[in-house]
Amino acid sequence: MPQSSRYSDERVEKLLADMVSILEKDQTPTDLSLMVLGNMVTNLINSSVAPTLRRSLARSFAEALQSSVHEDKAH
Repeated sequence: MPQSSRYSDERVEKLLADMVSILEKDQTPTDLSLMVLGNMVTNLINSSVAPTLRRSLARSFAEALQSSVHEDKAH
């Protein structure tokens, strides 16, 4: 998601590595990983964002996710 952030790349990469490590340690399949991450996003939006802003934030998040997904054959 190419966007400037108030958080350092190092902090983002550390959190990402920690989360990936947990999923790999549990040998979590891709579909379950996506379910858990999706539920986490939903919970964060519902518990931390004003009700009037939730749908627009979810829409922006979905658009950013779609724009970051590549259709090449590598996986």
